Amino acid sequence: MFFSQYYLSFLILIPGLIFAAYAQYQVSSAYKTYSKVPTKTGITGADAARAILNNNDLKNVGIEDIAGNLTDHYDPRGKVMRLSQGVSQKASIAAVGIAAHETGHALQDKDGYWPLHFRNFIVPVSGFASNLAWPIFFIGLLFGQSGWGVTFMNLGILLFCLALLFTVITLPVEFNASSRAVKTLVENHIIQPGEEVGVKKVLRAAALTYVAAALMALLNLVRLLILRGRN
Repeated sequence: MFFSQYYLSFLILIPGLIFAAYAQYQVSSAYKTYSKVPTKTGITGADAARAILNNNDLKNVGIEDIAGNLTDHYDPRGKVMRLSQGVSQKASIAAVGIAAHETGHALQDKDGYWPLHFRNFIVPVSGFASNLAWPIFFIGLLFGQSGWGVTFMNLGILLFCLALLFTVITLPVEFNASSRAVKTLVENHIIQPGEEVGVKKVLRAAALTYVAAALMALLNLVRLLILRGRN
């Protein structure tokens, strides 16, 4: 009975899994399409990032190449932007859009954008909480409705809430970075009129992955609550 309820609870995750697959398809499709569309200015992703950073008094922020595909990110501690080769070295709509998105995080850092700083603050805590939440909750399930069982299950749920908080606070951080990206690309004349359409499509597709992550975290929390109530 215990294991049947546990495995049946996976059904709760189906909508999230479907949406996550859809989001991943959208990202791959948009990136594949617009990585083949060259920018009219001929500016590469790295050049676009450097221009935006310099024009915003962020010459101290470095730009480094990083291995992988779509592994681009801004490191607020090291004040460095790491761009994948497909982004840094290519002069495509997708490349400048993604590079500008990462500069958006650098601009957030400079402006003291509180959701970014709050997310950075809880990163270690959320990672720790995410790794421990399920093992602790599962121990509670094994104990059942005893005092120890309820305590462990509640602790697991509390830890998972911290992990959920990270995915939720990530949403405004990423949406704001994308908004800044389009604005700075236009203001710095890195893209020409009409090219922002492609940039927006790439960044919107990427944003779906963060929405999918938040949805999966929420559904997992619902799953935990249901398992605790039925146990």
